Amino acid sequence: MATTQVETVSTGADKAKLAASVVLVIAALAAFYVLSSRGSLVQWGVLLVGLTAAVVVFFTSEPGKALLAFGRDSWREVKKVVWPARKEAIQMTAYVFVFVLVMAIFLWLTDKTLEWLFYDLILGWRK
Repeated sequence: MATTQVETVSTGADKAKLAASVVLVIAALAAFYVLSSRGSLVQWGVLLVGLTAAVVVFFTSEPGKALLAFGRDSWREVKKVVWPARKEAIQMTAYVFVFVLVMAIFLWLTDKTLEWLFYDLILGWRK
């Protein structure tokens, strides 16, 4: 049995970088609202610059680097997937629609049969 060990090492510098990125996001949002009298171009510019700085600081930390590595590995795995041809995809979609239609009719007939059995025959209720 293979066991996987997950090792989480968080240094003070990484914690400081994560805290700085959170502070930058909060500062960017605060500046967006404080600078409302300066015009929307200034507002959005400050917001985008602040968020960009926060993202850059985050991706220089170990959690940010791990996230980037995860994204690269995920993309590499997606490239390995063998996607169905158009004809195959259309056929499988048609099979699913037909199956759903058949099941809907079956469940409707079952419902109506039980309704007739219970309400008309057993209880004698008429609608």
